[in-house]
Amino acid sequence: MKTILALLLAICVLDSYGKGVIHEKEQKAQNLSIRSGELWLDDSGHHINAHGGGVMKYGDTYYWFGEHKSEYTSDALVGVMCYSSKDLVNWHNCGVALSVTEELGHDIERGCILERPKAIYNPVTKKFCMWFHLELKGRGYSAARYGVAVADRPEGPYKFLYSQRADAATWPLDFGDEERKLADTLNTAHYKDWSSAWIKAVGQGLFVKRDFGTGQMSRDMTLYVDDDGHAYHIFSSEENLTLHIAELTADYLHHSGRYVRVAPAGHNEAPAIFKHKGVYWMITSGCTGWDPNEARMFSSSSIWGPWKQHPNPCRGPKAEITFGGQSTFVLPVGDRYIFMADIWRPQHPIDARYIWLPIDFEDGKPVINWRDGWDITKLR
Repeated sequence: MKTILALLLAICVLDSYGKGVIHEKEQKAQNLSIRSGELWLDDSGHHINAHGGGVMKYGDTYYWFGEHKSEYTSDALVGVMCYSSKDLVNWHNCGVALSVTEELGHDIERGCILERPKAIYNPVTKKFCMWFHLELKGRGYSAARYGVAVADRPEGPYKFLYSQRADAATWPLDFGDEERKLADTLNTAHYKDWSSAWIKAVGQGLFVKRDFGTGQMSRDMTLYVDDDGHAYHIFSSEENLTLHIAELTADYLHHSGRYVRVAPAGHNEAPAIFKHKGVYWMITSGCTGWDPNEARMFSSSSIWGPWKQHPNPCRGPKAEITFGGQSTFVLPVGDRYIFMADIWRPQHPIDARYIWLPIDFEDGKPVINWRDGWDITKLR
């Protein structure tokens, strides 16, 4: 009898151990999965607070930079957050990478609007360079500037350098003498907004001419470093009507003065760019405030264009509204890519959620298929 009881106890113990091992394996597998739209917790158990962000890889570590959102406002009360990870799923909170300041009248005074921060590494200067969209405190979205900061370490702290509008007193590369003469004759007072004549004039440089002296507007943005080491600032300009692609100087801290316009009067924002087999692809959003809309996609064989528009790359539930989100970045991982987007919650900004989905290709074109969950290890 004792032998039988001992045998049963041993079986129970083995069974419990087996279940424990299975549970541990399941837990580990779960920890390597991406589930878009759910709460994403860092290693301290808090929802990751890095919205409108981008990811930089340095060494074997990924650094995720994003806007710190508060409970009831999207104004910058803290600054830019940084999280680090080895596997893109389990994230450590590195703290505030760029802090706003209490100094009155400062460009990044607490309460300003600081959006879509991106960071890149310059191997020549050995500095980490951060760019972001900046609106001065109390001025709504009228300033339309970009801001630049620099650090000695990937996680920071980043030192704010300056903010300004883009490419003052500089014509785009695709404006020759004839285009410049025509743009010089344009005046916003002569057109009714959204009339066919107004749209045509926007394409001809109506707002480029208006802002020529003060600098071009710079709002939703991203950074891109090409294979040859040249870096570019891609941003929504001209009252969010036209995208600009501006080359950076060798130190990645200023514009070089070379820029082009993409999809004039197309009303695009939230650019996210990547390169696949020699072709540049850019996913953007329409301009509908905090509400989601249908993603757009463009391609070009040259960063300078011309750029061709393609249909919405999203597939699956809510594809017509980008799964309820808005593009922010495309992250290369080996020879694959992850589409990153934000599900904005303007009534409770801190609870905004994240969408990360692999980019597939059909007939040579990017396609983003919705997945309730997917294993990050299958991407590589």
